[in-house]
Amino acid sequence: MQELLLLLLPIAAASGWLAARRSMRTDKGECVGEAGPVYFRGLNHLLNEEPDKAIDAFVEMLEVDSDTVETHLALGNLFRRRGEVERAIRIHQNLIARPALTREQRAQALLELGQDYMRAGLFDRAENLFRELKETKLHVRPALRNLLVIYEKERDWVSCLETADQLENLTGEKMSLQKSHYHCELAQAASAQGRAADAAAHLKRALLTERDCVRANHLQARIAADQGDHTTAIRMLRQTAEQDAGYLPEVLPEIVSNYRSLGDLQGLRTFLTETSGSHPGAGAELPLADLIRETEGEGAASEYLAEQLAASPSLALLLRSIEMNSRLPDSQSSQFVEGLRPHIRRLLDDKPTYQCVQCGFAAKTLHWQCPSCRSWSTLKRRSLIEAES
Repeated sequence: MQELLLLLLPIAAASGWLAARRSMRTDKGECVGEAGPVYFRGLNHLLNEEPDKAIDAFVEMLEVDSDTVETHLALGNLFRRRGEVERAIRIHQNLIARPALTREQRAQALLELGQDYMRAGLFDRAENLFRELKETKLHVRPALRNLLVIYEKERDWVSCLETADQLENLTGEKMSLQKSHYHCELAQAASAQGRAADAAAHLKRALLTERDCVRANHLQARIAADQGDHTTAIRMLRQTAEQDAGYLPEVLPEIVSNYRSLGDLQGLRTFLTETSGSHPGAGAELPLADLIRETEGEGAASEYLAEQLAASPSLALLLRSIEMNSRLPDSQSSQFVEGLRPHIRRLLDDKPTYQCVQCGFAAKTLHWQCPSCRSWSTLKRRSLIEAES
């Protein structure tokens, strides 16, 4: 409440100046009108801590006769910050309709109105205003940035690429990472529609745009696996993990699947052993335990899990150890561990799996673009130890 009242003080001062100016016009024989009473009514509401009524009074006064564009803009911004988007839209629309505006003033009002529309979810109207600003060559930079947000929300990746190119040319800002993701989005859409050649072309452009694009390499590996080229898929998936170890847990299941498709269990064991040693907690321990159980028996797998629990305890390892021990002959604790299993599973399911390294946003599924800070390639799978601490 106090913050709102402080924000209204400059508006009240501007309105008082307008009321005084009107009173000076009487010397020229002009009509005074009702500006004075309206101003004092608004001031009275302000002093009585009735900000909504005060705002209405000052807006009424400004709509009668306002020579100050900045006052209108300040009011509109105030409404938008408070979430009163309809009021903000009305003020900025009224401002644009005034014929006395300069070219610069009208452009500023268009920018503000476009942001109002975005806040209200009216993206088509906002897009039209920002495109108009781009054509007038005024406030082009914020207009392009807002257009990029709109196109991303609408998943119009072709327009995203065009806008990113324009921003790069205008600002000199490098946007290769964003553009590589736009190409990956187009590649995924093409692949889903059965246009394999278009998908491959977009992935090639993604890597030309950003040489170390993890997502493009990952998608290329999936295409290779779908075509039965599991050796190439493994090579590309391992290359992806080497580019950014934070995505190792994401590609690990696919690496395991491709090794199994080749029937190369020895190569799989070597890979999992090396990975569990170099990247503890990344998730290689569980498939390695399954492989040991498959090739050497449950006793050996149980011993391996006990060693891993002693070194780096985690709920996932504990659950798999319980499952292994419950299948051993003459297990005296099978009924006990069966009762524990759903509780441990619930603990695992409730834990967020991914976290944005930029803003800390946590999620259970992978987002290539963080829903919170809108950064690309910043959500990484948390290690098992970190997620449970």
